[in-house]
Amino acid sequence: MLSALFRSLELADQGRSKSGSTMAQTWRMTGRTRKKPRPPLDDEKLEQLALFYVGRYATTRAKLRSYLSRKIRERGWEGGSEADLEGLAEKFSELGYIDDAAFAEARARSLARRGYGARRVDQALFAAGIADVDGADARQIAADNSWDAALAFARKRRFGPFAAEIADPDRKRKFIAAMMRAGHSFEIARKFVDADPGAIPEREE
Repeated sequence: MLSALFRSLELADQGRSKSGSTMAQTWRMTGRTRKKPRPPLDDEKLEQLALFYVGRYATTRAKLRSYLSRKIRERGWEGGSEADLEGLAEKFSELGYIDDAAFAEARARSLARRGYGARRVDQALFAAGIADVDGADARQIAADNSWDAALAFARKRRFGPFAAEIADPDRKRKFIAAMMRAGHSFEIARKFVDADPGAIPEREE
């Protein structure tokens, strides 16, 4: 008799536990589905989004256009005509909210300090949508800092003049490949990798 009673109570507890879990799951799912979709964008809302974006991030005209295009895909468009993303980006550039050349120069200096060479700077400018005319000074900065950038990379990876011992040929090949992936020329990479520990190569003029 008692065993039957205990069994009945156990089944009731399991039922309450299962019911509670189901209710919690239902509440979570309902909470997610109740989230209201954002309203479609129009010219005014699009400009507000653009202001928020350039106020928060250092960006370029191309990156701003890409961001706004993604937002239109997510939320839809209810403007009277097609969104003029190019015109809005140009307007922000004229107002000084966006400066592609300044962005490019800052990116070139940052990459050089981190040990990246001119080719990596080129790749970064291309990814950011920087036009050749806006990236000219940045590329010159990368060229002027190519030696210091290679030195920083060798120091960070601890090879060549910063190694504890002379590397074997296989490791040297790997170090050269790493420097070239970081945007350095083969000539500069070889000079640093072939340098003995403690012997920093002479700067190229």
